[in-house]
Amino acid sequence: MRLEGLSEKIFLDRYAKKHPNGQLCKLGDTVLVLVKDDPKFPTKEVGVVTARQGNEVTVQLRGGDSVETTADKLVLPLEVTPTGMWNRLAESIASAEERPDKRVEWEGRFLDALQDWKLVPGGRIMAGAGASDELTLFNCYVVPSPKDSRGGIMTTLGDMTEIMARGGGVGMNLSSLRPRRAVVAGVNGSSSGSVSWGGLFSYATGLIEQGGSRRGALMIMLNDWHPDLLEFITVKQKMGEVTNANLSVCVSDAFMDAVKRDLEWELVFPDTKETGYDELWDGDLAKWRELGKRVVTYRKLPAREIWHVMMESAWRSAEPGVVFMERYNKKSNSWYFNPIVSTNPCGEQGLPGWGVCNLSAVNLSQFYDAKRGGVDWDELAQVTQSAVRFLDNVIDKTPYHFEQNERNQKLERRIGLGTMGLAELMIKLGIRYGGEESIDFLDRLFGFIAKEAYLASSRLAAEKGSFPAFDADLYLQSGFMKELVAAYPEVGEAIRRDGIRNVTVLTQAPTGSTGTMVGTSTGIEPYFAFEYYRQSRLGYDKQLVPIAQQWLDEHPGEELPDYFVTAMSLSAEDHIRVQATIQRWVDSSISKTANCPADFTVEETKHLYELAYDLGCKGVTIYRDGSRDVQVLSAGEKESSVKDVEKSDAESQEKAESPTEFEQTGNLTVPSTFTDTSSRENPVSVDKQYKRRPSVLRGATYKMNTPFGMAYITINDLDGSPAEIFLNVGKAGSDVFAMAEALGRVCSLFLRYGDHGSKVKLLVKHLKGIGGTGAIGFGPNRVESIADAVAKALEMHIEGGREPLDVVFQSEMVSDELAAAQAAANGTGVYPNYATDSETGSPRDHFKHKAAMETHPDLCPSCGSATLMSIEGCKQCTVCGFSKCN
Repeated sequence: MRLEGLSEKIFLDRYAKKHPNGQLCKLGDTVLVLVKDDPKFPTKEVGVVTARQGNEVTVQLRGGDSVETTADKLVLPLEVTPTGMWNRLAESIASAEERPDKRVEWEGRFLDALQDWKLVPGGRIMAGAGASDELTLFNCYVVPSPKDSRGGIMTTLGDMTEIMARGGGVGMNLSSLRPRRAVVAGVNGSSSGSVSWGGLFSYATGLIEQGGSRRGALMIMLNDWHPDLLEFITVKQKMGEVTNANLSVCVSDAFMDAVKRDLEWELVFPDTKETGYDELWDGDLAKWRELGKRVVTYRKLPAREIWHVMMESAWRSAEPGVVFMERYNKKSNSWYFNPIVSTNPCGEQGLPGWGVCNLSAVNLSQFYDAKRGGVDWDELAQVTQSAVRFLDNVIDKTPYHFEQNERNQKLERRIGLGTMGLAELMIKLGIRYGGEESIDFLDRLFGFIAKEAYLASSRLAAEKGSFPAFDADLYLQSGFMKELVAAYPEVGEAIRRDGIRNVTVLTQAPTGSTGTMVGTSTGIEPYFAFEYYRQSRLGYDKQLVPIAQQWLDEHPGEELPDYFVTAMSLSAEDHIRVQATIQRWVDSSISKTANCPADFTVEETKHLYELAYDLGCKGVTIYRDGSRDVQVLSAGEKESSVKDVEKSDAESQEKAESPTEFEQTGNLTVPSTFTDTSSRENPVSVDKQYKRRPSVLRGATYKMNTPFGMAYITINDLDGSPAEIFLNVGKAGSDVFAMAEALGRVCSLFLRYGDHGSKVKLLVKHLKGIGGTGAIGFGPNRVESIADAVAKALEMHIEGGREPLDVVFQSEMVSDELAAAQAAANGTGVYPNYATDSETGSPRDHFKHKAAMETHPDLCPSCGSATLMSIEGCKQCTVCGFSKCN
């Protein structure tokens, strides 16, 4: 079996066994050649070596072109087709069997399951089993929450890097770390907070290559009671602080109840002066309280305000995700001996500290019975049963680099069998993904898989023994087992009679790379589109979905039937209902994204997350189309050729009004009508796109507070839409004043090109949430910067009838008494932009110089902070120490 296109590239790059020295390649060898050496988006192509002289090599690419390169830029695969890999995997995993006859039997059965991609092992298994004694075969790791000390944090950092270097993704919960500005008595100072340390873990992740083929993967989580919660939620709105990690908030049932009942929520942390804090505190607040230890309340806020900030951030950038952690532990089969503390980077596998999981997926698209027009249930049962034993053997075959991982995994023998190809199977069956018929079908399908997997694990326990921590009575009391046994009593009977080999059996992972390699739909997701472009470390590739192309070839001139659905053609509610239906039959969790249109609102986002909670999901993540500048998948082309963009005015206008209005170019999304035309033979006339200003324009002026002082933002309309912005901020002649004026001019210029009505939304999107060294206000009233203020003013202007934001905090420094009075008037009890004492909650000034409180700050040319003050007759920076007089 030979793969083609991107499938072949993924296989050879990530999963095929490779020669340790690619420079030993010879004529006729199939190789991967690096044709674009970009640190973020390199491009590799498959080819054959056609000539070599010393270190100089000529490679003929699959597309026919030849490239001249050097041997050090080549990767030499030893397996050039999946058949070689399947034989390697079957032999390696079967070797875990103790009896020789069992090894022979199960090598054959594993090979049967692997062939034709019926069973697709997790990426770490394919890359490492039988190929390396160093690479872990586990995809998922969770390290314990760091001890709250510099040494503890560095230990966790070391553990994380060792795991990632060997190919494992890592999750961690940072709730054990004391909050920002909390006292650190040992050094007579204060803590930089949990979020800052998250930045350290994120930075290290970006430096690591896993097994030489991909970057490290990290999940950082924080519990909903932690005082740094708001900073954690919004940290990704600030460029460069936490860029190489996924973020999720662990949400409790109590918090969701407070949101529904509009109650206050306490942000708390253990009293670090309590006896035994260094030894006893591990991030488990309930256990700390059970010990009778003191907890300090840092502040109280309305739960709905916190929820709003969380939802607004998810709406903006798809993060943070939400994991309903209390529910997760109530349903967890390990509830009685090993609580879940975090998930892996993609969120599908909740794990205890030092927990691991090995993953594989049944390719559902291969179980369509064409003769009967239905599912081949018998073969699906057989492959599911083989997969359970395959994954259990992985536990005994993988190298363990940490004794704690080995001890924990052999205590619970956690595995995670999932699926891919669901969308393709449903298309073959003519069932519309997300429709009412699909909900009934999914309930039957995944219930069947759960039953067969659990019966297989129970039969394995009868042969080899249950996992050491097994207790039948306690195990069957988990929330998941109660529901499974109620639907399939034979499972409960088998477990009481024979035990169970694995604490958990099922996980729905994303299978992004493996599913793309196999050529089917990934995980439990619908197809993103039937023709799309994928950006990865292997390059920018056009993808065609074979099943859709095949139907169109067989039905020329016809449109695809309605059961050919894509991620963006479904409502967000349909995504959530599918997730909730499958979650019922998954003992771990699910990697699933609810795709939303670009005009999806924050209020709709709230409704969606609350629906997910009400329907029983363990977590939820949304992606609003266009909410990130760089997308892995896009329906439009990356760049237009010169021929494509040489269009008439009418064609340009038609394109501007279409759903593919924006073309993706590098890391920046730009409007198609803004493409440079200077070098074309027939350029679009700039004059025809530009809306010239008449003598009189009418609009409104918005008074808004910003971190740089009060801003007066005037927005004037042209043909019913904003076309002109004036900004007045700071003192005339100051750098802030000049930069604000420049921002207004550039915005005005942008708004008067092309279809300026659609440009307003684009401008809001790119300005909103830009942050600097400080912010003003809280929740929906929070203003991050002057640019953010412009975005909010534009939103109010186009919505009409709204008053400007009522931001209490003024740019001038105020006394403690006045700040307290303002906070009370605002009804929040929050002192914006002030450090807060952990004991009394009283604000403390950021500035040490009294003179600094009597003037407006300006931008420091050295550090860029708005902290340049007139002190003793000279402009000095109160942050970095810069002085214009020196």
